[in-house]
Amino acid sequence: MLIFKLFRKDEWHDLQRDGTSAGAPIDVADGYIHFSTKEQVAETAAKHFDGAKGLYLAALETETLENDLRWEPSRGDALFPHLYRKLKLGDILWCRPLETGENGRQFPWDEM
Repeated sequence: MLIFKLFRKDEWHDLQRDGTSAGAPIDVADGYIHFSTKEQVAETAAKHFDGAKGLYLAALETETLENDLRWEPSRGDALFPHLYRKLKLGDILWCRPLETGENGRQFPWDEM
């Protein structure tokens, strides 16, 4: 199953440069890295990244993270994936700029 991480431009570039990341400031403060499912990521973008430019959307496969990934309740008691270790660049299957169109953010699956 794919899960998704939203990165600000500098966070994505830091991960590329360093090869690992403890996440965004909120991830560091919470002690884990926040992810979203395909069904959750648009709401996450609207809630936490409203008006932000230069975002990137990364996809990861849960099977490769399963020992360090926990599904925990968050918004509306929905289960969200949280990673309890540093994120490695090699964990990421793909990462793309997240464009903003006339109708809001355009996710890759919106084009299909």
